[in-house]
Parts: sequence; C-alpha cells; structure tokens
Amino acid sequence: MDLQNIKLGVIGLGYVGLPLAVEFGKHRSVLGFDINQRRIDELRSGRDHTLEVSTEELAEAAQLGFSAQPADLAACNVFIVTVPTPIDEHKQPDMTPLVKASETIGKVLKQGDIVIYESTVYPGATEEVCVPVLEKFSGLKFNTDFYAGYSPERINPGDKEHRVTTIKKVTSGSTPEVAEVVNQLYASIITAGTHKASSIRVAEAAKVIENTQRDVNIALINELALIFNRMGIDTEAVLQAAGTKWNFLPFRPGLVGGHCIGVDPYYLTHKAQAIGYHPEIILAGRRLNDSMGAYVVTQLVKRMTQRRMQVQGARVLVMGLTFKENCPDLRNTRVVDILKELKEYDVSADVYDPWVDTAEAQHEYGITPVRSPEAGAYDAVILAVAHREFREMGAQAIRNLGKKEHLLYDLKYLFPASESDLRL
Repeated sequence: MDLQNIKLGVIGLGYVGLPLAVEFGKHRSVLGFDINQRRIDELRSGRDHTLEVSTEELAEAAQLGFSAQPADLAACNVFIVTVPTPIDEHKQPDMTPLVKASETIGKVLKQGDIVIYESTVYPGATEEVCVPVLEKFSGLKFNTDFYAGYSPERINPGDKEHRVTTIKKVTSGSTPEVAEVVNQLYASIITAGTHKASSIRVAEAAKVIENTQRDVNIALINELALIFNRMGIDTEAVLQAAGTKWNFLPFRPGLVGGHCIGVDPYYLTHKAQAIGYHPEIILAGRRLNDSMGAYVVTQLVKRMTQRRMQVQGARVLVMGLTFKENCPDLRNTRVVDILKELKEYDVSADVYDPWVDTAEAQHEYGITPVRSPEAGAYDAVILAVAHREFREMGAQAIRNLGKKEHLLYDLKYLFPASESDLRL
C-alpha cells in the first residue's frame, strides 16, 4: 500500500487517539471516530476537555474530520485502534473495548486493509483476540485479505514536553511488507524516529514491560519508605543523598494509579499465569503499590492518636483527586483508596481539585469535590497530588485550612520536611 493512498481512521479519541489523529490530520485525510457523540460534538466545536490538544492545534489539523457513525469508517483503508484496555474488579484484563472496536472495524473491512492497534495488551493479544474478531465480522482471511500492525502508545497525559511526535515510536506488522508500511506511516509524523520491531508480539511485550518496570521500581521505593518511616528516617533525605550517585534512578514513593502503570502489569501477569508461570516480583510490587493508600491513612490516624486528636468524626481535606499532577485525568486514581480508608475510620473527607470536572468525578467515583475548601475547618490536610496550584499556595496558606490543632501530610514532597507533620 502506497502512503499517498492511505485513508486513515482513528478509533477512540481519548488521551491517546486524539493527539495522534490531530498530528496525522495536519498532513493527510483522517477520520476520528468515537462512540461517544458528546465527545464528537465537543471536538467539532474546537474544544478538548482532556486538555491534551488546544483549540489552535485542533484548527491546524485541517484534514481531520469526526464521526460517531460506524458506517463512515467504510471509506478508510488503514485503521488505528486507540481504545482503553482497563482491568476489572478482579484485576483481570478487560478486553471488551478492544473486541467491540474490532467488531466495528470488521463490519467495514475490505481487501487489502490494515488494522493497527495501539492499546496496551499482553503479548499475543492482537493475533489471538483481535484478529479472529476481524475475520469473523468481515469474512476475510488474515494475512491474505487484510493485515494487522501494532504500535504501542506512549502518551504521557499532561506532559507538554514529551508529545506524540517527540517520543520514539515502536512499530510492527503482520508481514515484513506491512511492517514497512506501518513504520513509514508513523515515521511521516514522528520527529523522534521509529523502531521497527521484529514482530507484533515483540512490540506488544515491549509496551507492557515499560510500565511494569516502572511499577516494580516504585514498589521498591515504597517499601524503602515503609522501612525508613519505622526507623524514623526521612525518606526524601535518603533519596536525595543516594541520588548524588550518577546511576541512581530518581523514583519517589507514593500512590501508583493511572491508565498505565497501575494497570499494565496485570496484563502481563495474566498471560504469564495462562502459560503456567506464576510471576512473583511483579505481583508483589503490585500488592505493595496497591496498599499505599491504606498505609497513608494508617500513618495519619496513628499520628492523630499520638496527638490525642479525636479520630472518629474528624474532618480531613484531601487536596488532589487526579492520578497525577497538572492534568484532569481521573483514570484509575488511587486517591480513592485514601478516601475509602478514611471512611472506614468514620472520618469525613472533603476533596479539592481545581483540575477535575465535577460531573466526571461524580460519574466515575461518586465523589463531589468542593469548589473551595473551608478555612480553619479541618483536623488534617493530605496533599495527595502535586498540582502547581497547591505549590503556589504555599505551606502556610494550606495550613490555614486546618484547625488550630491539625496535621499536614505532604504525600508528594511539595514542601520542605520542616513545613509538614507527615511525609512518606
């Protein structure tokens, strides 16, 4: 397939799909497809509530159109799938969005078409799960009538420095010829360059271990924080000292959520267990990271008890709800673990986050953030997310939100140790 003849469709216009569609839309005809009509209407009006793409950037993508009608995809011959791949309540991969997207494409798939997946999956998922769906709904034969590729997303929500075009892209295809077409397609917009993997399975594995490696590294630092807290040693001071060595990795303890790091390892461990191997280090790291919200509350309650402060019925302000700083992304935020644990102690919690859409917080978690915290009202304040607004407030202004006798738990090391009562 010649690059000039490609008619591109991007399926799923979230944090991954929209920036990709916009970049391609600056250079070629692209149809951005999403099942959410409200999302399509929003983008047509030139607004992106995720804040990943500005109004100006949307306008620059002159060849980008939007639709929620599956039939409109029939005009495309290359499809890029960027739908979510979450986990269910049992921490098992939920492939439903990927399967549904494959069904939608399968119904319009034609001879010679290419379907490229970007969603994070376990090695083998593209060919074992997605391709059979494409074959079933299209009646076509894989690698004879149509082809597949895999190019893992590397989007970092809220990061205005590392954008889709400035991050090196791994590509792959189901045949050597298709792999070259996929690689050339991405190379046309990725200024950082591409890396053509030897197979789809290699590309899938590369993606899933990127975040698994980060997860395990953070778990190690979280465990060190638990040890140092028992020893009465400031963890941040230790990390700063160790960080003077040139090859020390600068990870910090904390909550591990989001669409990638807190999810991707479960895709790899699911596949490992399916082939008869029980992963130990990866799952141990996951258990430790998933326990950090409860640990934070335990530390807070312990300190309140030591100060003779009434725990039951206390009021706590949790500052930050998103999974990371300076972005509105609520996916898999582990701040909810803190809120759940506080409730177990019969502690009332207000949540304040200037980045969060109230309706989305209510829909996703049943949480209604306060518009403005009440001054002098809280027995404790937990700095859970390092939004720049919180840093700019300063420790004293944040302390003014607490009662005369209160605790400030600086979970994100926003301020020097001397300005808070508790840190990880």
